[in-house]
Amino acid sequence: MYLEIVSPEATFFSSEVDSVTVPGVEGEFQMLKNHAPIVSLLTEGTVKVRVHTQSHLDYDKLHPDVKPHMVDNKVLLIDIKSGTLELKDNRVIILAD
Repeated sequence: MYLEIVSPEATFFSSEVDSVTVPGVEGEFQMLKNHAPIVSLLTEGTVKVRVHTQSHLDYDKLHPDVKPHMVDNKVLLIDIKSGTLELKDNRVIILAD
């Protein structure tokens, strides 16, 4: 599954991932490969990104303003204020504030 986290100014994150957990307005939810298409509003919270291996994570594609926290070498945490998410055909796009 491919994940992009973008803002109106820049792309903050772009990489292949194993799963994405987001703070939806109705509660936190997780998406895995082959998840049904979805569009959702996001609230302030943390996007949890699980990568297959840390080598899967391309730090060159991280925006300088993003201060990710690695829980271990496979889970990346990125804080957002709000946003919108679309998942279709194993491609997740988060437009975040």
